[in-house]
Amino acid sequence: MYSTGSSSSISVTIGDLNRDSRLDIVFISNDTSTIGIMLGYDEFFPIQTTYSTGTAPYSVAVGDFNSDSRLDVVVANRDSTTVSVLLGYGNGSLANQTTYSTGSKPYSVAVGDFNNDNRVDIVVTNNGNKTISILLGYGNGSFENQTKYATGSQPYSVAVGDFNNDNRVDTVVANWGENTISILLGYGNGSFGNQTKYSTGSGPISVAVGDFNNDNRVDIVVANWGENTISILLGYGNGSFGNQTKYSTGSQPYSVAVGNFNNDNRVDIVVANNGDNTVSVLLGYGDGFFANQTTYATGSAPQSVTVGDFNNDTHLDIVATNWGDNTISILLGYGNGSFGNQTAYSTGSGPISVAVGDFNNDTRLDLVVANFNEANVSILLRYDRGALKNKITFASGDGSRLRSFAIYDINNDSLLDIAVVNYGSNSIGVLLGYGSGTFGNQIVLSTGLNSHPYSISIHDFNKDGQVDIAVVNNGTKNLVTFLGSENGTFENQGSYGVGFDFAPLMVGVGSFNKDGRLETLVAYDGIDHVDVLVTHNIGSFNHQMKYSTGNWPKSVAVGDFNNDTLLDIVVANNYDNTVSILLGYGNGSFADYTMYSTGNLPLSVAVGDFNNDTLLDIVVANTYDNTVSILLGYGNGSFADYTIYSTGNLPLSIAVGDFNNDTLLDIVVANFGDNTVSILLGYGNGSFANQTKYSTGSTPTSVAVGDFNNDNQLDIIVTNWNNNTISILLGYGNGLFVNQMTYSSGLSPESVAVGDFNNDTRLDIVVANTNEKSVTVYLGYPNEGF
Repeated sequence: MYSTGSSSSISVTIGDLNRDSRLDIVFISNDTSTIGIMLGYDEFFPIQTTYSTGTAPYSVAVGDFNSDSRLDVVVANRDSTTVSVLLGYGNGSLANQTTYSTGSKPYSVAVGDFNNDNRVDIVVTNNGNKTISILLGYGNGSFENQTKYATGSQPYSVAVGDFNNDNRVDTVVANWGENTISILLGYGNGSFGNQTKYSTGSGPISVAVGDFNNDNRVDIVVANWGENTISILLGYGNGSFGNQTKYSTGSQPYSVAVGNFNNDNRVDIVVANNGDNTVSVLLGYGDGFFANQTTYATGSAPQSVTVGDFNNDTHLDIVATNWGDNTISILLGYGNGSFGNQTAYSTGSGPISVAVGDFNNDTRLDLVVANFNEANVSILLRYDRGALKNKITFASGDGSRLRSFAIYDINNDSLLDIAVVNYGSNSIGVLLGYGSGTFGNQIVLSTGLNSHPYSISIHDFNKDGQVDIAVVNNGTKNLVTFLGSENGTFENQGSYGVGFDFAPLMVGVGSFNKDGRLETLVAYDGIDHVDVLVTHNIGSFNHQMKYSTGNWPKSVAVGDFNNDTLLDIVVANNYDNTVSILLGYGNGSFADYTMYSTGNLPLSVAVGDFNNDTLLDIVVANTYDNTVSILLGYGNGSFADYTIYSTGNLPLSIAVGDFNNDTLLDIVVANFGDNTVSILLGYGNGSFANQTKYSTGSTPTSVAVGDFNNDNQLDIIVTNWNNNTISILLGYGNGLFVNQMTYSSGLSPESVAVGDFNNDTRLDIVVANTNEKSVTVYLGYPNEGF
C-alpha cells in the first residue's frame, strides 16, 4: 500500500510517464488541489532464500530431475567431492540436498540426457584427477553412481551439445592445466568415447557452445583466463573442429555465455572479466566471425555470467555474479546489441556461479546462485509487485478542487502530458511532460463562469492532426471543446458546445458507426442512460439515438440472436458483470436490453455457434477471475446461464475460429497479465477442453485470427502493448501453434484487425497504436511474413 498524502484522492490513471517501459500512476487529491505522480520501477531480485549445499559450492545448473515439470538444482561442491541435488517444489522453494559422490575437486556441472531415456543426467568436471563424472538419472530425482572418463589436465568447465549430428549428447571440457579442450562423443547409452583434444589459449577456464556460422553445426567458444582472449572453434558436424580463432576480451575472462543480443538471428557472446570488473559483448556476424568487444561495468570481480529475458521484453539480458562484493549485476538488453547500466542485488558470500530458470512457475525467470564461502545456494525469485517510488506532487492552484484528469501526448513530442479538470476554479489545466516523470507549469484554459467542469476527454475532433479537448461542465450542464494547435496550445475558450437537461458527470470518445466521425458518450448524474453525440468535422456535435445498457459497457458484438434475419446487439457490461442483449427491429432501432450474468469484470465479447444447433451463442472474457463465460443461445433472443472455463491471467480480448479443422468452433484469448494466449478447443456441444497456452510479447491487449500464410490453417495475431510489437502464431491445423514471430509496431499497439487491403488474395493486418496517433499496416507476403 502506498500513501497519497490525501484524505480525498478521487481519480487515478496510469501511463508510462518517463519512458522506462514501466507503468506509472497519476492521481489527483481534491482536498489539497494537487496532482500526484508515483513512478513505477522494477525490483527484479530483491530477496534471496538460501539452501545448504556441500563445502565450497563451485558451479550450479538446473533441470527437471524427477519429471514433475518443476525445476530442480544441482551443485558441484569442490571441497566435499560431491554434487548436491535439491528438488524444487514449483513454488520457488527447494527440498534439502541429497549428495552424490564425484571425483576429486568437482569444479563444473552441466546436465543433459546422455542415454536417450528422456531423463536428465549430470556431468561434472573433476579438476583434481583429470576426469569427468557421469551420473545417470532415474527420473525420480535420484541418480546412479558415477562413471568416470579421462580428460586433460585440471578440467575446469564442461558444456554439452551434439557435435556430430547423431542426435546423441556429447561433452566438451576446458582443460586449464594444458591449454586444451577435450571432446567426448556420446554413444547415446550413457557412455562416451575417448577424448579428442584441441588447442586453446592460455588458461581455458570456461566453455560454451552455439552455432556461430549458421551451418546447423555446433561450434565452441572458450574463455582463456591467462591471455585475455576467447577462442572460437568451428565444428564440422562430424565431431571434429577447426583450429581456434581468437578475439580480445577484458582482463582475466572467467566465464562465457552465448545468446542473440541484437535480434539478427546470429549468435553473440558475453564474457565476464574478473580482472577489470566488466562484461564483454562480442556481436556475431553469422559467419563464424565476431565484432570487437564492447564492455559494460559490473560489480567487483565477476566470476560467472549467463543470459535470460528478465523483464519480459523479448530482448536478452545479462546476469553476472560478483565475487568481490557479494552481488549479482543485471544488465538489461535493448535488443540492438547494447545494454543498460547494471543494477546490483545482494547474494551470499562469494557468489561464484549462476543459473537461470522459472522456479515458481509464474512464467518469469528466476536465479540460483552458488555462494562459495557459505556452503549454500541462493534462490532469487523475479519479484514484481508493481513497486512505486515516492510520489512527485504538482500543485494545480488554490481552490481548484481537482475533479478528474487524462494523460495523452498533447503536443506530439512522444512524451505523455497531463490535462486536469479544475472544478473549483472553472478551468482545465495542461501540464506538458518532459519524459523524466516531471512536467512543466500548468497552462490554464477557462471553461466559463460557474461552469464547474467535471470530466475531460482528449481526441482529434476536427481531423486536423492536432489534439483537442472535450470537457463536460456540471455547473452549466454543457459540453465544450478546445481545439488544439501544433505546439500543444489551445484556443482560449471553448469553441463549440452542446447543452444538456441534466448535469453531466463523465465524457468518453470513440467511433461506433463507420462513418469516419467520432462519437462522444456522456453520462449524467441521477439517470441511467448515456447520450451519444456524433462529431462533425469542425468539432461540434449533434444528438443521436441512445439505448441503455448495464454499467460500464466495454465491448460490443452483433449477430442475429432470435432468428428473425435482423441484426441484434450484445454488450459486455464491465462494472456489473453482465451482458446486455438488444434485439433489433430492422429499422435501426432496438428493443430495451435484457441482461444475463457473466463472470467478474467482462471486458470482451464475441459470438459463434458453439454447440452446432445453428443458433448463435456468446463468449465473454472475464478479466478479474481469469475465465471465459459461455452463454448458449435458444434462438429466440434468450440465453442459458453461463458456464465458465479457465484462461490465463487478466484475459482482455477474445476471438473464435476452427483451429483444429474439426468444423467445431474454438476460442483464443489474449491474457494481458501473463503474456500468453489461451487456446480452448471446442467439443461442438457447447463445452471446451482445458486451455493450452502459448507465449506472446509483453501485455497482449487484442487478438484476431486469419490464414496469414495461405496454408488453409487458421493463425493468430496478437498486439503486445508494452513492448510495441505484434506476435504471429502460425497454426498447424490440429489445434497447435508454432512459437510466436514478432514484428515491430507503433507505440502501445492496442487493437488489431485483418483484411485484404491490396486485393492480392492475401491477408493483411492493421494495428492501432494508442500512444502515437497512428495505425500500422502490414501487407502479407506468401510464406514470408509481413
